[in-house]
Amino acid sequence: MPVQLRKVRSIIRCNLPTKSFAIIELKARENRGDVVYKTIGILAHVDAGKTTFSEQLLYHTQTIRKRGRVDHQDSFLDSHSIEKNRGITIFADQGIFTYHDSTYYIIDTPGHVDFSPEMERAIQVMDYAIIIISAVDGVEGHTETVWQLLRKHQVPTFFFINKTDYEGTDTASVLAEIRSNLSEDVCDLTNFFNDELIEFIAERDEELLEKYMDTGYDQDMWIRTFKQMIHENKIFACANGSALKDIGILEFLDNLDRLTETSYNPEDEFSAQVYKIRHDESGNRVTFLKLLSGKLKVRDEVKYDKQTEKITQIRLYNGSKFKPVDHAIAGELVAVTGLTAASIGDGIGANYTKVAFEMIPTLKSKVIFDASIHIKEVLRCFKLLYAEDPSLRVYWDEHFQEIHVHVMGVIQLEVLEQIVLERFLFHVSFGEPRILYKETIANAVKGYGHFEPLKHYAEVHLLIEPTKRGSGISFENVCHANDLSIGNQNLIRHHSLEREHHGLLAGSALTDVKVTLLTGRGHNEHTSGGDFREATYRALRQGLEKAQNVLLEPFYDYKIKVEMDLIGRVLSDIQQAHGTFESPENIGDKVIVKGRVPVATFMNYSTVFASFTRGKGTLNLLFGGYDRCHNSEEVMEKISYNKEADPEYTSTSIFCAKGKGYKVPWDEAEEAMHCL
Repeated sequence: MPVQLRKVRSIIRCNLPTKSFAIIELKARENRGDVVYKTIGILAHVDAGKTTFSEQLLYHTQTIRKRGRVDHQDSFLDSHSIEKNRGITIFADQGIFTYHDSTYYIIDTPGHVDFSPEMERAIQVMDYAIIIISAVDGVEGHTETVWQLLRKHQVPTFFFINKTDYEGTDTASVLAEIRSNLSEDVCDLTNFFNDELIEFIAERDEELLEKYMDTGYDQDMWIRTFKQMIHENKIFACANGSALKDIGILEFLDNLDRLTETSYNPEDEFSAQVYKIRHDESGNRVTFLKLLSGKLKVRDEVKYDKQTEKITQIRLYNGSKFKPVDHAIAGELVAVTGLTAASIGDGIGANYTKVAFEMIPTLKSKVIFDASIHIKEVLRCFKLLYAEDPSLRVYWDEHFQEIHVHVMGVIQLEVLEQIVLERFLFHVSFGEPRILYKETIANAVKGYGHFEPLKHYAEVHLLIEPTKRGSGISFENVCHANDLSIGNQNLIRHHSLEREHHGLLAGSALTDVKVTLLTGRGHNEHTSGGDFREATYRALRQGLEKAQNVLLEPFYDYKIKVEMDLIGRVLSDIQQAHGTFESPENIGDKVIVKGRVPVATFMNYSTVFASFTRGKGTLNLLFGGYDRCHNSEEVMEKISYNKEADPEYTSTSIFCAKGKGYKVPWDEAEEAMHCL
């Protein structure tokens, strides 16, 4: 230990406060006398006790009179009948409580991996997060997913080790596991401001240490620094107790209140973020907002994505109930009516932005329903569900007259069946989930599209280049305004990005390419609506015909921990599943191995793994993006996509001669282009 730290440790031990930090009142507290709004998210692996923990916070702050329990089907935040019946959180619902000078919006998020997109959508509006970890089970697979998402969105995070009342649990070993698997910067709040915690802070703040050596120990200064380091994601505080037995909850709440701060300015220009959409019993579209700055009043007109709409109602939700209010200010979570087109992740008001989400479904399934129900009615209902959960990606296959949805897993499909029956009063079922494949290219190509039936005219030249994995489709424009009007250039950009385009190998979504508009041509008289869409689609397709096309499949990043005598079996299973692995790492009598493996070959491995490890091994699976498919030929044969029969795409251009349009196949089209 450095000499300076030893001096800090020995001197401060003599100056430790006689009262715990939980009852220390800070001398100068920001915003005293004013309401401070804080949004706190509660996250965990399923069954860690997250909802019970939330119930205790609401009870201690007198928001609810009785503490509900998941197993008793009476918890305040799991208010939906499906949640009560299944005993799991499915929807990210919010509760409100006040404590000292702060108003807290608490969001109880789903813990099951099938509903992780709902959890991620809530993360974007959290000021702080609390990860609940079971002292019985320790850090589990979904815990690491939660942690990585919180780091992506830079949400300051607390830990609470729950279920410490269970016989045989060891809090110290769970804390060590958190530090080993998640972050070394996790500190123990149990004995607050003892010499160990002071040393922990001093090791991470040289300026504070130097001030101490110059001026001596100032308790308020150390607390303020600790608070700031938590806010800056430099330190993550951890406490423990039992939510069910109400052990350590109030102490944790007191520390949470004193170690968190927010700074929202109601005097700035109005801006907000959409994080949830629902439809109420009357069918009204309800848009949930986090106000980031400014104020919002009923009948205000707000702008987003080049649209302006009027707010007709502002609602303050607490569980399943709400009360209407006439205004809201920065820092609050509210729901509004009047916004008809805003989608989850959209920014509203000043500085419009669109949040991108990482939790992407890797499966798709066909919706099966009785022929007596009109297909348009089924599609209408699923489009409402799609607005509430954008990860569903409801897709209408015109050719086969089928509705498909994208899902995370089988449990989500079971819940969807119940939701449709409960809300729309008809039965649906789903086909066996299939892997969602994607396609890209391996080389740069130029694509040409011409659309000129009689009295129509549009020509588009594109450069299509491969980009890094996970980048999606991007667009660049190098076309000169002398060649094509700015309006038509914008149309080409819009049509390039407006939808998922089909690849040639399996008809799967095209991704990881950059599309550059090189040039194009329109006609003052004959170019009309839709002409540039036709030309753009044909140019994309013609380019793909010349490219080296690559089929992509989703992969897991896995982390497996087993006893030494089982590692041979695990490595053999990974190889058979066409996965890769890094050099195994020995930790005591256990072995840890990490790597990547296709979702298609590993999605059901957890059951097999639990069986041969007798429940003593750990298997963590995180979505690791898309990469080259391990069995492309087999997949293409099974899908049997016919690129020539795709009703939405063709690589053939249409030209006009002698008052009549005629087709030119893709391999002859380039020579016929007018702009070359």
